Amino acid sequence: MTTKYRVEYALKSHRRDALIEWIKGLLAVPFVLHSEPAAYIKEVGSWEDAANAARRQYAAILADVEDMIEDQIMNDTKGTPHMAKIRHLVPSVGTFFTHLPLEEAFYVQDAKRSISQRRLVSPSFNDVRLILNSAQLMSIASDSQPLKLVTLDGDVTLYEDGKSLTADSKVVPVLLELLKRDVAVGIVTAAGYSDTSGTRYKERLEGIILAVRDSEILTDEQKRRLLVMGGESNFLFRYSVTEQTLVYVDQEEWILPEMKQWDEADIQNLLDLAEEVLTSCRKVMNLSGQVVRKERAVGIVPLPEKGMIREDLEEVVLGAQRRLESSEIGRKIQFCAFNGGSDVWVDIGDKRLGVISLQRYLGGILGSQTLHVGDQFASIGANDFKARLAACTAWVADPSETVETLQELCEYIDRRKE
Repeated sequence: MTTKYRVEYALKSHRRDALIEWIKGLLAVPFVLHSEPAAYIKEVGSWEDAANAARRQYAAILADVEDMIEDQIMNDTKGTPHMAKIRHLVPSVGTFFTHLPLEEAFYVQDAKRSISQRRLVSPSFNDVRLILNSAQLMSIASDSQPLKLVTLDGDVTLYEDGKSLTADSKVVPVLLELLKRDVAVGIVTAAGYSDTSGTRYKERLEGIILAVRDSEILTDEQKRRLLVMGGESNFLFRYSVTEQTLVYVDQEEWILPEMKQWDEADIQNLLDLAEEVLTSCRKVMNLSGQVVRKERAVGIVPLPEKGMIREDLEEVVLGAQRRLESSEIGRKIQFCAFNGGSDVWVDIGDKRLGVISLQRYLGGILGSQTLHVGDQFASIGANDFKARLAACTAWVADPSETVETLQELCEYIDRRKE
């Protein structure tokens, strides 16, 4: 069923991805040329020639985009990023850590989604998103720079919003498959629990913790490659073979130099300002929520049996973002304001810092050897967005897509080893 959000809200500029929208626009041309308004009036099998023609043109367009991405990577390497053609066409395009075999990925997704067979529905946002995902998975599984770290968001990526990772989750076996292939698994979540015992993280991630503990196929070293970075980039836990659970890692062992320079008083001042903004928004907009202050975050959470509509949550996120960015303290301390689906949070730090912290803690893993999987990659108000600055990414819509994505990744890893 089409929701009001999908019809209206997905059209808002801050909820769109410029690269995906641009590619979707390019693919609209062959679709229009080979569309058939009367297709279902005629014999369905009669449009095979049109489908083949559309497939060739879709593939050719994606091959051209692939070449432009290669051109950007080359110019970035040469120190002439302004010379990259794609940056002139899509000014907001980010960094590409690896090449992207888009043509090959198109054929994979076309076989699954019948993109070129469609005569009435053009290539969609999700079609392009999944083509980009497949291209990234193919590339990062290459032996030239072997994948060493997969980081994952929590809510809506590993489990449903506000839920937990249980033992019967279909995500758990595929996470074990990554560990078995000597790939570290880091859960980088906005959930911030400062208790060094890690009780809440153990409760919410019990499924994978028990699976690692009871696994007979994982070595001790592979088990130690399960990590949890909480509060975006504030609390690190690692699986301990001796303790058979997550244990707290002292901040001095992993904190980044740029984060060490943050003064505690400044951190609290930023949270004070964020709390002031959120309190004002709650009052002015008459939101059915309460302001909650944590050690490294402040947010508005819904009252029991109540809820807040998406548009109001986004208004609060955008308002808080603008107010903090314009403040002196907001320019000194990095923060992340985002819509959690049912709540709004402003966190100290962000997932770029969280991913980079894990990369350095694990011995200096490169962005080209890291994949971040998440559901929030829109340009503003989405806390996975900044992970694009630290790693390759895959954009999923729900936990079932996470399973499919990681299974596809394991297939490519195994194929490269054959």
